[in-house]
Amino acid sequence: MAADSEQDQAAPTSTSEEWSNRAIDAVDTVVDVVHDRVVRPALIGGRAVVFGTLIAFVFLVALILIPVALIRLLDVYAFSGRVWASDALFGAILCAAGFYLWSLRGRRHTSDS
Repeated sequence: MAADSEQDQAAPTSTSEEWSNRAIDAVDTVVDVVHDRVVRPALIGGRAVVFGTLIAFVFLVALILIPVALIRLLDVYAFSGRVWASDALFGAILCAAGFYLWSLRGRRHTSDS
């Protein structure tokens, strides 16, 4: 008799444990799916925005500081105080680069109807 009462008490416990394990597995599966489909792409997008902004800022600073440093170096060391010579050399370099890029451009094709 005592064995029957122990089996009756053990049966509901194992069923409720099985039910709770299934519920926990279902919640875990839902959390994994939400993480894979929503949270992970949001994190990747956020990282892309942050790193892209940082790279753009560093590039902009370098784009401004490199010509300034070049003109200062030319003014101080190459032409010893003659600013016009530094500006003329830098302008000639930029003009030569512009003429070269202009020669590489493609011709526009006009369609005659």
